[in-house]
Order: sequence, then structure tokens, then C-alpha cells
Amino acid sequence: MLVVEEKAALRARALAHRDGLDAVYREEASRRIADRILAMTGRFRDGPVSVFWPIRSEVETRPLMERLAAAGKELALPVVRKPRLIFHAWKPGEPLRTTGFGLSQPLAVAPEVVPATMLVPLAAFDRWCNRIGYGAAYYDSTIAALSERTPPLTIGLGFSTQRVERVPIEEHDRPLDIVVTEDHVFVRGEDRP
Repeated sequence: MLVVEEKAALRARALAHRDGLDAVYREEASRRIADRILAMTGRFRDGPVSVFWPIRSEVETRPLMERLAAAGKELALPVVRKPRLIFHAWKPGEPLRTTGFGLSQPLAVAPEVVPATMLVPLAAFDRWCNRIGYGAAYYDSTIAALSERTPPLTIGLGFSTQRVERVPIEEHDRPLDIVVTEDHVFVRGEDRP
């Protein structure tokens, strides 16, 4: 099986597991993930924190954004500018516009910023902090471009059910520094079962 096909199969399976989570469990698990993220803000790099607006059954990040802003963190949301993402400053309560794929993005007048820490969505991940996204490689290409100057701290947010045994890697794939679930914090370089 080709790597692309293997990743597509893993993505479909992991998303089906995530979509199948009970709404009450998803809400509670998202709160626990937020608690873990807030407990590690001392590890964040100085500068803006990019967060993602949740779509489908992703980790619910809106309460986390409120709590990060209340803790004094400068937030940013991604905007697709092919072949990668750019980030615009955003504060909870500021207007957003909805685009294709159901994404909510800051208005174009919001200042563009470079995130020092990135909270990243994922479809699947492994214990080595490799991730599978939705297949467009926006985050991989963005992380690679930002890393040419000052690498951001990259933290994936997902549910334990999205963990797979091994994510097949392609040349363009970028591992995350950390993956946070409701049950565990996986740190790249720390071999954890």
C-alpha cells in the first residue's frame, strides 16, 4: 500500500472514531485537554499563540481561547493562503467570517502575526507526535516555513481515540513537539507506550 493510501485509510478510521464520540464525552474531554494546555503555558514560547476554530468533531477550543486570553496570551487564528497558512490576531468576541470547509477566520483587517506557539488540529497521531491532518499539508508547509527562522512550539490537540500505532511519514511531514489528549501528554523524544 502506498503511503498516501495508508494515510487516507488511517485518517478515515481515526475521524470515524472521533465522530463517534458521545457529545457529552467530547465536551468533558475538551475541557480536560484545555486544563492540560493551561497547565503548560509556562512552556509556551514568547509571542502569539495560534489556535484553531473547531470544525466537525474536533476538540472544542472556544472555551480554551477564552481562558488563554484571560491569562494574557495574544491569540491568532489561521487563514488559508495556499500553499500554507497565515495567522491574524484575534480576541474572543471579535467578528469572524466563515469560509469554505466551514472555517471561521478573522476579518482581513486584523493584523497578521507570526505565532510562537501553535495549537494544531489533527485527524490521527502516534506516540512519537507524528500527525495526520485533513490531507492538504497546510500545517506541515506552514511549520516548515516558520521553522526556517524561529521554530514555533507545536502542540497537537486530539482525543485518545485518534491515536494510531504508527503514522506513515512522507518527506513533507513535520512532527509536532507535543500532543495533548484528555488522558496523556505525549512529548516528542520521550518514548511512551
